[in-house]
Amino acid sequence: MDRTAVSANGGQTRVDGGATLSSAALFGLLWDALVDLLGTAAAAMILRRAARRAAKGDSDLAGLAFVRENLEYRYTLPPSWSDSSGEADRALRGLVAELLPLLVELTGPIVVRRIAQIPELEILGVIPTVEGAP
Repeated sequence: MDRTAVSANGGQTRVDGGATLSSAALFGLLWDALVDLLGTAAAAMILRRAARRAAKGDSDLAGLAFVRENLEYRYTLPPSWSDSSGEADRALRGLVAELLPLLVELTGPIVVRRIAQIPELEILGVIPTVEGAP
């Protein structure tokens, strides 16, 4: 099954059967899910906090930035996230590892369960299996 994933920042990634998505495309899916549930301001705030925590162990996350444009927030990703690379994948996994506890603390398990249902994130192992998730 082929489909196109479109991020809030306009990037497109074609998903063909078992094609590997870049870290940028995976982040776009994560961003879109958080924005749908929380709005851009809350999504940017939570992701910024998670990135700060994860950046202590990964300097690649220093390139992740969130800026306010009018009433919306947009993100800028590290350039290395455009390609599928071990470093970018590791940075994204580190970001998610810091993000999930923040989400549980702020929203309970609801948002984490919703994110865990995104097939691309689940299949590629970005989101760990959540106990009790439907």
